[in-house]
Amino acid sequence: MAAPLGPDSLAWRLGFDRRALLLAGRSLLMQVMHPVIGAGVHDHSVFRTDPWGRLERTVGSLVTQLFGGPDAVAEGQRLRETHRSIRGTGFHGERYSALHPEPYAWVHLSIFSSMLELYGLFEQPLTGAQQRQFYAEWRQAGLVLGVAQRRMPPTLGEFHTYLDGMIDTRLAPNPAAQDLLESLTLNDVPPPPWRLFPKALWAPLRPLGRFALYDTTVGTLPPALREKLGLEWTDVHERRLRRFAAAVRATAPLVPERLRQYPLAYRARRAARGVPA
Repeated sequence: MAAPLGPDSLAWRLGFDRRALLLAGRSLLMQVMHPVIGAGVHDHSVFRTDPWGRLERTVGSLVTQLFGGPDAVAEGQRLRETHRSIRGTGFHGERYSALHPEPYAWVHLSIFSSMLELYGLFEQPLTGAQQRQFYAEWRQAGLVLGVAQRRMPPTLGEFHTYLDGMIDTRLAPNPAAQDLLESLTLNDVPPPPWRLFPKALWAPLRPLGRFALYDTTVGTLPPALREKLGLEWTDVHERRLRRFAAAVRATAPLVPERLRQYPLAYRARRAARGVPA
């Protein structure tokens, strides 16, 4: 079995910044456009009734997969056991299982696509060599999760070919994707249950959040997916996204690393530098 990532990995040196939340919508939308994942989410997920809790659990799982060391193995076992019961009849009458090798791999690999977008837009872009190393580590993490090796392209170049093929032939609009797009309006979304977030701020901040969610989700999608979904993306949207990204890049370094990074990733990053946690 593959070993979990450790202090010698690029992933540990990069850490896991909270800016990753900006691409959560993109990742989820690309995932649910897969017919099996879309049907499973539509039938079994609580993201419509508990969006913040679902997001927190998803991010927590991903952080554990990358930075948990031995706990990453247990997390992979937990995920497989959790998904074992997610099965049913799809949107077109076909039977589905969440543990089918293709969709199980797609969840993992679509997140890697979003990570590249994240670094390219909101953080320091990765060099070509870093991208290749990061992908090799992402495959290693996938093996720990139980993703079939043959379902993960062996090289970064082949990954991009795979991604184009999935977009062209497997991803399509469906009710789960439509539900997710509607959630971007934040109209029926409750305030975040964060300890330091005053609920009174939710109403005035909701319009700003709506713009940010739409732009970071729709603007970072591959153009072919925007076209499939019939989503508008104009020069005005593009300029607004670029201004927002520039503001994020400028202000993020002002936030202390221990607050900017998720705690487990923060400790892993310090371990990679040989600094006590």
